[in-house]
Amino acid sequence: MVTVRRWARVAWTVLTLFAVESVVLGLAVLPAALFWEWHLTWRFPGEWARIVTLAMAFVPAYLLFAVALMLVSAVATGLLGWRTPADAEMRIRDLEWPLLDWVRYTVVTHIARVFAGTLLRASPVWTMYLRLNGAHIGRGVYVNTLGASDHNLLELGSGSVIGSDVHIAGHTVEGGLLKTCTVRVGRNVTLGVGSVVMMGAQIGDGCDVGALSFVPKHARLEGGVSYAGIPAHRIRAGQAAP
Repeated sequence: MVTVRRWARVAWTVLTLFAVESVVLGLAVLPAALFWEWHLTWRFPGEWARIVTLAMAFVPAYLLFAVALMLVSAVATGLLGWRTPADAEMRIRDLEWPLLDWVRYTVVTHIARVFAGTLLRASPVWTMYLRLNGAHIGRGVYVNTLGASDHNLLELGSGSVIGSDVHIAGHTVEGGLLKTCTVRVGRNVTLGVGSVVMMGAQIGDGCDVGALSFVPKHARLEGGVSYAGIPAHRIRAGQAAP
């Protein structure tokens, strides 16, 4: 009976995820479809003029789709309550609802990351999406990575810079358990290219983390100090951020 209930939950998860993503992608495509349909009402002097005009309309149409996808997917996960549970330990084999909500949240986020983030990362629009999708982000934050996950467990202080290909997540999988914890990045922090920040890490104001560095889970990095290495270790004291 337990196994039946477990797989019933999985089936419902897949079904609801398919239904929600069908609606999300349909609504996201709508502005682009209307934009293209508007071009089809134009009068063209010849067939080649029509083909060239429609080809030139592809990029702005895709941009409309990408922005709409971020907005609609973030609103959908927020309304449905699909989030990464904070400070949790969930046994994967049990497939309980909090874990399955995390799965749905992760899938919806990944689709937005692939189809919209690839084009718009490092822009204010991408930062806006992260906020809408649950992240707590201050002013003037620059996020140039698609490697951020568990957005609702991320706190990024004002003026921080998240470099290219940084991996920052609020979860880890150990011994068949999914464990979660909030990641807190202070104000005016720089995370270098390709660095990894694990769940539960706390990085103080004005801290610099060098490229390709590894910040272990639950690590505490002092503010106003530069760190680098695997694991990240203190290399010099700098001027603390005001």
